Amino acid sequence: METFPIVIIGGGVVAGYAAKEFVAQSGKKGGLAIVTAENALPYERPPLSKGFLSGKEKASDIEISNAAFYREHGITVHRSFRVEKVDFRRRRLRSDSGKMIGFDQLLIATGSTARRLMVPGGNRPEVFYLRGMKDSQAIRARIKRGQRAVVIGAGFIGMEVSSVLASHGVHTTMVFPDDRVWQRLFPPPVSTFFERQFAGHGITFMKSEKVVALTQKNHECQVVLASGKQVPTDFVVAGIGAMPSMELFHRTPLGVDGGIKVNKFLETIIPGVWAAGDVTNYPDQIFHRRMRVEHWDNAVEQGRSAMRNMMGKLQPFIHVPYFFSDAFDLSYEFWGDADGHDQVVYRGNMDQKQISVWWLKRQRLCAALIMNRPEEERAVAPRWILRRPRLDPKGLQKARNLKSLDTTFGRTEINDESETE
Repeated sequence: METFPIVIIGGGVVAGYAAKEFVAQSGKKGGLAIVTAENALPYERPPLSKGFLSGKEKASDIEISNAAFYREHGITVHRSFRVEKVDFRRRRLRSDSGKMIGFDQLLIATGSTARRLMVPGGNRPEVFYLRGMKDSQAIRARIKRGQRAVVIGAGFIGMEVSSVLASHGVHTTMVFPDDRVWQRLFPPPVSTFFERQFAGHGITFMKSEKVVALTQKNHECQVVLASGKQVPTDFVVAGIGAMPSMELFHRTPLGVDGGIKVNKFLETIIPGVWAAGDVTNYPDQIFHRRMRVEHWDNAVEQGRSAMRNMMGKLQPFIHVPYFFSDAFDLSYEFWGDADGHDQVVYRGNMDQKQISVWWLKRQRLCAALIMNRPEEERAVAPRWILRRPRLDPKGLQKARNLKSLDTTFGRTEINDESETE
């Protein structure tokens, strides 16, 4: 049985960037192994619903590091290694083929899996999900053959996939239970803005609708809705959320609560066992509550942080949540967490596709969305979320620029006042 000082279980974004950090921290050859069920090296996930899905990028383009990187630095990558059991007492992994790999320290980076349609016909071959490279390749191949698509869901994946489909001439219908797109994140004016943009590209919305079945009629797939309507389609992409991949850990000593629980250093209750990325339930040091974040940037930064901590450079994980999205000619960025906000401030002009949205809680910035705005807004947004200065909402809305409002420049400490002050 091979044994390594550090083993990463999961071959996604966490693994790719943790490996780069291992090298940056002068890790020794033979000191790290990555175990992944996929037959691929760790790769970037955002392109799966963007450039890779649209055919602008190929598999090698989205690798975080190429094969030469792993060879040069003596990092072992076990591909197509599906872990069947994790033995924390004996500190080893067992694959479904019976192969064993031992570890001194383990980084759990199993990510998340797409939620499945639990309705009659939900397993039909016309139904696709988007989580890994093979999923994206399958949808891309289907785009070339299908003229009609139904996208179930109007969140991050639903919106990005719909824009790619429509851009490739596929007549796309978005079906979702809410009365506007991405209701969980967008305030009403922003939802309205995106709906107008999407409609302008030929996308049809079926709001406040729930899928109850998928059937076949006249040799074509039908999406059956709770209202009784039926939508004929060539294929379906379901973007209805994700669940942390924790099946291996439910009957183990690990703390599992909507994610694998870790401390502020990303270490679990088992010494020498760490977790990072989508699967991780961590105590956020900015918002003072436990969070589980499913975005690329979180996986990158937690992978780096966990690896540094595993190598003895112990520091708490402190990072402003962030993601970016592209849809047609629209690109925007989002920082923070708008949960519990009590005020929303808008800047810019939606008609000119230039807007920023600022979510405040007790006059402190908790989240910001920025699209086609001055660079200074991108600079202050994450800094204000981190440093927590008090902001005057009217001043924020009316200021010609934000320099006069920025009292945080040069500050390095974190305001640790809690949300319950």
